[in-house]
Amino acid sequence: MRTYKIYKDIRKGARIWGLPISLFALMMLSILGSLLIIIFSFSLLAIILAMLWNCCWYAGLTRIASNKHLLDFSKVFPSCISNKPDNLLNHVED
Repeated sequence: MRTYKIYKDIRKGARIWGLPISLFALMMLSILGSLLIIIFSFSLLAIILAMLWNCCWYAGLTRIASNKHLLDFSKVFPSCISNKPDNLLNHVED
């Protein structure tokens, strides 16, 4: 009977080339833009610059993906949750 390995890292999320899906989409947009630049201005300098840009962009995106706190600008939940209706006139008591 065939045995299967248990996949325990399912909560980490899908990764392509070591990047989450959203960062991988940014990488693909960069590659497509570079290809358009290479096609319409075909020169050796454009090819070299596009390759350097994409390599640096990939290195930066992998660093961002490994350090989650770099892009964490806000909290998900507010500091307090209340059912009390908002009163625009704070000095007036009900």
